[in-house]
Amino acid sequence: MSVKCLRWSLWLLCFLTVAMLWYLNLPSYTVIENLNWMYFYEYKPMNHSEFTFTLRERETCSERSPFLVILVTSRSADVEARQAIRITWGAKKSWWGQEVLTYFLLGQQTEPEENLLALSVQDESILYGDIIRQDFIDSYNNLTLKTIMAFRWVTEFCPTAQYVMKADSDVFINPGNLVKYLLTHNQSENFYTGYPLIENFSNREFFKKTYISYQEYPFRMFPPYCSGLGYVLSGDLVSRVYGMMAHVRPFRFEDVYVGIALSILKVDVHLPESDDLFFLYRIKFNVCKFQRLIAAHDYSPKELIQYWQLVQKESSC
Repeated sequence: MSVKCLRWSLWLLCFLTVAMLWYLNLPSYTVIENLNWMYFYEYKPMNHSEFTFTLRERETCSERSPFLVILVTSRSADVEARQAIRITWGAKKSWWGQEVLTYFLLGQQTEPEENLLALSVQDESILYGDIIRQDFIDSYNNLTLKTIMAFRWVTEFCPTAQYVMKADSDVFINPGNLVKYLLTHNQSENFYTGYPLIENFSNREFFKKTYISYQEYPFRMFPPYCSGLGYVLSGDLVSRVYGMMAHVRPFRFEDVYVGIALSILKVDVHLPESDDLFFLYRIKFNVCKFQRLIAAHDYSPKELIQYWQLVQKESSC
């Protein structure tokens, strides 16, 4: 064996030894099998008003009574994605005679305020009036803070909205289909729907993005919840969930967090009657399928524009 191979073997052995010692010294936790969502309930309310709104919508939503408000999570750098939504599914403000408003949810970028990126967000806000921002640091781990901001904004500044949808910025949405779906069900109270995740297990593989520690979440299974790609709640439920959020400590997965709050409130997920309405994963483009769906996940800004144009153009389905 060459000296070089021997050296690499020794390094590998050292690495494996350190990894094994680290694993053996990990604290052991007991997985709680019996689900009790009151485990997360804290009787002393937390202050979710510690963050300040630094940007708000131009036209006051409280003076209107929109049928549906779509709140899209975004980052300062995602200018292209926001613009794609503004000229596609977010452009039209009325569907089936019902007003639909779209806004973007942002946190504070980590770069200094005086840089050009921060100015572009200010310019967007002046130009379009559709930016809602608070002064927490915008990061993946703070997505739950962004969702809390959304629920607070609706509760305080848009309380007359009949329905609210929270969506990701890479989602293709068919607002007309969603409005028609909501009108058909006509359920204005305790309504919560989207892509349902029932009996979804918590992930303990620390190298994965969806990892969650036993300290953060001791149960084997998550509560029934809807994927954060795009879930819809009736307006009355938004204020109730926001009130409950003051008693549930946030953690990384905002959609699970909302599910916990709703489970404590004893609100069930409304299961869509069809499997072709909400798509958690990217699906291959098909004009007829996209004309029927409500929301599909994981598309680039260019794809949103291209697919929207094709869906609007084709009428033979």
